[in-house]
Amino acid sequence: MARLTVILLCLSAGLGPLAPLLWAAPELEPTPTPHQATRSLHLKTVLSLVETHHPLLHGTRTEKLQAQGKLLKAMGAFEPTLVNDTEVERLVKDGQTKNVGFNDTLVQARHPYGVKGFAGWRTGIGDVEVADLGVRGTNQPLLGIVLPLLRGLGTNPERGELEKSKLAEQEADLNIQQTRQDLYLGAATQFWKWVGSWKIVALQQAALDVAKARLQQLTRQAAAGAVAEFDVTEAHQEVQRRLENFIKSKREAEQEQIKLSLFTWNEQALLSFDQYGIPNFPAFDLSVPQSQGGSETELAQQRRPEILQVFLEAARNNIDLGVAKNNFLPDLRAEAEPTRKPGEFVLGLGYRFGLQLTFPFLQQDATGQKLQLEAKAERLLWLQRYRTQQVALDIDNARSALNRAEERIQAASQSLTYARSLVNGERKRFQMGATNLLFVNLRERNAVEVEITYIQAQAELQQAKAFYSWAIGDWTQPVS
Repeated sequence: MARLTVILLCLSAGLGPLAPLLWAAPELEPTPTPHQATRSLHLKTVLSLVETHHPLLHGTRTEKLQAQGKLLKAMGAFEPTLVNDTEVERLVKDGQTKNVGFNDTLVQARHPYGVKGFAGWRTGIGDVEVADLGVRGTNQPLLGIVLPLLRGLGTNPERGELEKSKLAEQEADLNIQQTRQDLYLGAATQFWKWVGSWKIVALQQAALDVAKARLQQLTRQAAAGAVAEFDVTEAHQEVQRRLENFIKSKREAEQEQIKLSLFTWNEQALLSFDQYGIPNFPAFDLSVPQSQGGSETELAQQRRPEILQVFLEAARNNIDLGVAKNNFLPDLRAEAEPTRKPGEFVLGLGYRFGLQLTFPFLQQDATGQKLQLEAKAERLLWLQRYRTQQVALDIDNARSALNRAEERIQAASQSLTYARSLVNGERKRFQMGATNLLFVNLRERNAVEVEITYIQAQAELQQAKAFYSWAIGDWTQPVS
């Protein structure tokens, strides 16, 4: 706007035909025009919106509730159960038909180590005789136990499911961290694309304003016979060319804004960008973090969910493998419990004791399970090595991106200095009549292109910093 004011002042003062034209240069460090709000939208604001409102992150958090459900379901195999059982039979005793039976009320439970037991009270129905632990002739306390002596003692499928369900919450946390990392990276990358695209729009707008002001001046000078009509036509063409570039850049900026909207949910609605301005890029000298060598790789291996998820899967597989190995043992059970048939109860057989042995000869089922789980354990070992190497390469890639972005900014900065110098020199030559308007326009176009390259280099540096934060696992936890 300052340069346009100079043009108008020159015209009103009646200066020569070339004076205002020579000083009408494109603004190379413009203030973004699409968003004129007083406060700027910053990356931390975008990341906080992702953390608090993004649907995908909220959806991943439901896995914590699923983990609680898995744990409760596994614990259900060991919860106490109240049982009330009434059984009656018609028997012939001493030549007479009798209805006899019992009513059992008991609590039964199973310990994770495989021991089953119950305790309660039995009330006889009809003419019954109690042989063991009789109370008033027809009643009896109930005590029972089933004890695995080999297979299932300490290690059994039910306890294995319980142990695996305890890992479900850790798995949910890792999935949340993975989703957060990916969303933060996508949001940060898109944010800097959005910033760069609107800065380019502002630059194209400034160049267009200069071309329009120059056209107005030449039109007045041509009417006065001070310049040829050919120069007015050249100025018209330049306005249209710069208008086309402005429209194109604005469309690209709007596309980037729409993509950024996917990360800026706010209470079930998208963020309104009209109330925010475009922020400036951070200072260049605060860009590339210093390399920490192997320490940053080790730290990333302790943070990155991809590696920790492999460890968690290996822990679950190890639980299943322990159960599979336990299945090779014979199934030897010791049982002591009341008889469950009313007829036997009436005859005086109150309790039964037993020892049961089951032993498959070929062990094909246990062998098959063991082979599958050992193969999976080896596959997870190779996957762990791959993930570890992948994390190290991600860090190397991110650091390479930071270094190359820094070098590109330095090169673009030097190129911009030269482009500005050439523009000023070409204007001086035009003032002295040593060149024409076409060459001035070409120099200005080149300066705008170099400025666009510089803006893109700044945006790429910030994207590389976001990639580096993702690579070392900085974003596994919410941004403060």
